Amino acid sequence: MRDLFRTRRMWRRRGELKDAYDVVIVGAGAHGLATAYYLAHDHGIRNVAVLEKGYIGSGAAGRNTTILRSNYKTPEGARFYDASLKLYEGLGAELDFNLLFSQNGHLTLAHSDRAMFVMANRAEVNRLHGIDSRLIGPEEIKRLAPAMQVGNPGAVYPIFGALYHPPGGVIRHDAVVWGLARGADRGGAEIHPYTEVTAIERSNGRVTGVQTDRGPVRAGVVLSCTAGWSSLVAQMAGVRLPITTHILQALVTEPLKPFLDVVVVSSQMHVYISQTDRGEVLMGAEIEPWTTYRMQGTLNFLQEVSRHALELFPQLERARVLRSWAGLCDLSPDYSPILGRTEVDGFHISAGWGTYGFKAAPIVGKTLAELTATGTTPELIEPFALERFYEDRLVSELAAAAVSH
Repeated sequence: MRDLFRTRRMWRRRGELKDAYDVVIVGAGAHGLATAYYLAHDHGIRNVAVLEKGYIGSGAAGRNTTILRSNYKTPEGARFYDASLKLYEGLGAELDFNLLFSQNGHLTLAHSDRAMFVMANRAEVNRLHGIDSRLIGPEEIKRLAPAMQVGNPGAVYPIFGALYHPPGGVIRHDAVVWGLARGADRGGAEIHPYTEVTAIERSNGRVTGVQTDRGPVRAGVVLSCTAGWSSLVAQMAGVRLPITTHILQALVTEPLKPFLDVVVVSSQMHVYISQTDRGEVLMGAEIEPWTTYRMQGTLNFLQEVSRHALELFPQLERARVLRSWAGLCDLSPDYSPILGRTEVDGFHISAGWGTYGFKAAPIVGKTLAELTATGTTPELIEPFALERFYEDRLVSELAAAAVSH
């Protein structure tokens, strides 16, 4: 009976920092924890420290809108995110943790003839890489989302069709973070919340360790998985990243009876809508155009997201907003991530994700773990190397999301 009421921790309490680790990961979000997990799971590297200046998942991993998909518009992006989606499909069983993954489908609406042409092109790119994605008309949209106003002749943004992606859906972001943290901890990694990295040490062009507010730590490899803070962390290592940081906002309404199974996205209206398992209607909009690290909400966001959501779902007119929040997005010039090596030997990065980072967490962890363990860049992430900006090999995912990029 004593064991029945005993509190069981999912991972060990924060201990003392050791003097040295094989790998130090900066950032205990989905990417950092996934990398720590796969270092142990795939390569047997267990002398790993994950350092986080706040609590676990306090950054973008705990602030995103939980959408998963792989219907991107470039061959490189489609292959990469499809590999991540496939990992997500088996991740709950692998971690022995319910991630609440619902693959109920993803609709990207088209509001003009030109948009239909773009969606058809994306569908062809997706199918060429084995991704389930196709163009559908208003009748099938009505069947998939009967509560949505589809045939409104007076609509500002009439619905011509949509790109339908059946494997897309939503997953519980907190569960992903907790499951990966438990998996990394069981693999031997040490997780150190409330431990801020204040400097990255280098010698002869190679990283040698980090300085923290709890003392210095030597390391063979340092990985930065810090989303919106990436450019500041990289600057500590003397690496300049072509990244700007913006805020992205979201809100949820009070719980309502279930009326929406699929994720609905409009890149022209800059809105995306889904309903959570608790009945809350989750809405997001475009990133704010100015650069900032202040995660404060704006009235303009509330006005714009409400206006566009009501055009699609006028029955939400009297729904109460429970809360809104903001997170940081790190945007690269081509709106694709920056992954892998830098000019500082032993300093690797996962950055430039914009609004796509959570979708890629498992494959980022797996590929960065492989790079760290073998010293060889996996083929899947070669197109996303930092040097592509100097070699004019951009991978443009412009307009592949329901936000400004």
